[in-house]
Formats: sequence, C-alpha cells, structure tokens
Amino acid sequence: MTATNRAPALDLATYGISILIIGTGLGVLVAGPDALMPVHWNLHGDADGWAGRELVGLMIVALGLVNLLLAGGLGLFAARSKDPARRRALRFGQLVVLLTLTGVTLFAGGSSLSGAVTIRTAIPMAGLSLIFVLTGAFLGRVGPNPIVGVRTPWSYKSRLAWDRSNRLAGRLFFLIGLAGLATAPWAIQPAALIALVVAVLIAALWSAVESWRVWRTDPDRQPF
Repeated sequence: MTATNRAPALDLATYGISILIIGTGLGVLVAGPDALMPVHWNLHGDADGWAGRELVGLMIVALGLVNLLLAGGLGLFAARSKDPARRRALRFGQLVVLLTLTGVTLFAGGSSLSGAVTIRTAIPMAGLSLIFVLTGAFLGRVGPNPIVGVRTPWSYKSRLAWDRSNRLAGRLFFLIGLAGLATAPWAIQPAALIALVVAVLIAALWSAVESWRVWRTDPDRQPF
C-alpha cells in the first residue's frame, strides 16, 4: 500500500474507536452488571433515572454507531473532496465529532458503569470540562458542513459568518472548559455544574447571534 492510498490516521482512529465503543456496549449488554445503573442526572447532578445492563449496553452501542456514522461520514466527504482547503476543514469537523462523542461516551458510560449517583464531584466536573476544551480547541477550524459547528441559516448563507461564529464558539467553549478544569477541585456544587451548563447555553446563543450579525454586514452574503 502506497502513501497516496493509505487511509489517514484520523480515519483509522475513527473506525477503531467506534468499533471499540460498539464492542464495549455489546459486552455490557451480554455480561454487564446485574444491578440497575444510573443513566440520567438532573441539573443538580444527581441521578434520577436508572436502567439495566440491556439499556445501558444499547446506549453505548448507539453512541458508537453515531460516532462511526457522523465522524466516518465527514471523513468520507473529506476524502472525496478535490479542494485541499475544504478537505482540511472537513477533517477538523471529523476530529471535533470524534473527540466530542468519544468524550461523551466515556463520561456517560463511565458514570453509568461505575454506578455514580451524583456527578457533582471533581472528577466528573473535570471530565465534562475537558470535553468542552477539546471541542473548542478545534471548532473554529471546521468548514461548512451539515453535522458539526454553528449551523444557522445565516452561517450557511455567508462563509464569513460561518468562520467568525465558529471561531467565537470555539474560543468560548475552550475558555468555559478551561475555567471548569481549573475550578473543579474546589468548586461549590451544584452551583458550579449549573454555571457550566448555563455558560455553554449562553455561548451557543451568542455564537448564533454572531452568525446573524456577520451575515447582515457581509457584502458577499447570499440572500434568502
């Protein structure tokens, strides 16, 4: 196999991690703990939903399949693109999806399998914050696509709006995650967890508004 037709490392990571997640889910489905496990936590970080190994295993399998479908799909689009800039932008989208969904799987699956009745502790808080750090670190370099990023009607009608709103979202998510990591060991809970969720929602809304603001002033925007 030559260097020109060798699968990129990111594709290999996508397939490998997705298969590992699916295999783990099947293992839980067949031979997981017999006791009920937490599968949902309220805004205060306390478990308020429980399920057996069958549902937990299926949830992990579903996350692996979604990871394979979304990250693998972006990788396929990137491989077929003849434009180097678009190919690179789609690869960053693939990376963001892979990091985010893998982080969510580790966080949710680990919390369920460990029987965590609360996620209002330093380790879950740090893990959740790390997901936002990794997502934010690469979000600003993602190109237009239907899967990941600030996908508003205005960002699709203006490349400038897409770039600026995603760069803003990436910086905000990174800073929010960094603040969460720095304060996780001594944060007052559940106030810190609620603040993290509220900050992410504000960042998402701010980025959406930014896409509209930039579209409105972009002379090269496409009309509706």
